[in-house]
Amino acid sequence: MWPFKSVWFIRVRAVFIVDDKAKLRIMFYYPQELGRNMDEILRAVKGMQISEANEVAIPTGWPNNELIKDSVIVLPADNVKTAKERTGATDCYDWWFF
Repeated sequence: MWPFKSVWFIRVRAVFIVDDKAKLRIMFYYPQELGRNMDEILRAVKGMQISEANEVAIPTGWPNNELIKDSVIVLPADNVKTAKERTGATDCYDWWFF
């Protein structure tokens, strides 16, 4: 017996992006009242492809980011030697943007 007097079902629209190794990479959930944004879905797929191929992070609003445009973020160095080697090697807006 169901213990609750009423049951609320919430309808959502979902998008699942699965890579070629059958690994779930991205999940988007939209409320029923809101349509899916294909531009955002394509941006996410392209960003994941670039991130995987180049071991970089994709900033908010990429590729139209106000500050760094279509540039990406190099993942942080895991040691001081690597961090020093990177200094001056690329455009840098702050210490975390190598």
